[in-house]
Amino acid sequence: MDFKVLSEKIPKIKNLALPGAPAHLEMAPEMRIAELKEMSKRPQSFRRAGVMALFYPGSDGMARLLFILRNRDSGVHSAQVAFPGGQYEEGDGNLSQTALRETEEEVGVPASGIQLIRPLSQIYIPPSKYEVSPFIGMLPETPVFKKQDSEVAALIEVPLGNVLSESSLIKRSLTTSYATDIIVPAFLLEGHVVWGATAMMLNEVKTLLKEILLT
Repeated sequence: MDFKVLSEKIPKIKNLALPGAPAHLEMAPEMRIAELKEMSKRPQSFRRAGVMALFYPGSDGMARLLFILRNRDSGVHSAQVAFPGGQYEEGDGNLSQTALRETEEEVGVPASGIQLIRPLSQIYIPPSKYEVSPFIGMLPETPVFKKQDSEVAALIEVPLGNVLSESSLIKRSLTTSYATDIIVPAFLLEGHVVWGATAMMLNEVKTLLKEILLT
C-alpha cells in the first residue's frame, strides 16, 4: 500500500471504537484465553510498559510497519518478535512518553519526529507480569534506523500489505521459556513468527486498519 494513502486515512482511526479483547482473543494462545477472560486474577503488583506500532514510508514509498527481534537472553521473551518499547520510568510522565522514549532508544528514531495517532487497548502479559499500553505512531519520511545492540538483534520492516493479508495467518508449535510444544495462532511476516502478546496487539491494529481502508 502506498504510504500516502495510509497517511490520508489513518486519522480516521481516532474516531473508531477499539476492538479490544475480541481482537486479542483471535490471536491468543489457548493457554492464555482463560487468563484474559479473568483479568481479576492479575497480581496486585505488576509493571507497566509502553510499545509503539510505528508506520512509515519505505524507500519505495510503500507503507511499512516496524518490529524488532529481541536478543536471546534468559528472559521470558527472549528472541521473540515485538514492537519497539519497554518499561515505564518515573521520568516518562505517561505511557505514551514511555513508548516514544523506548522507540528512540531501541531503533534510533527521534521521539520528536513521531506523530502519535492514538492509544490502543492495554493487555496484561502473565509470564512477565507486565501491563502493556500500545500506541499507533507514524513517521512522515523514510527513517534512518540505528538499533540498540544491547537489546535488539534485528529490525524487521514489514510491508503493510503483508500485515493485512489473510495468508500471513498461521498456526505454529512452539517451545518457550515457560511452555513446551504449544500450538499458537501467529502471523508469519518476513520469515518471522509473530505470536503471543505482540500478535494480539497487532490483530487489533489490523482490525482498525481494515475498517478505515475499506471505507
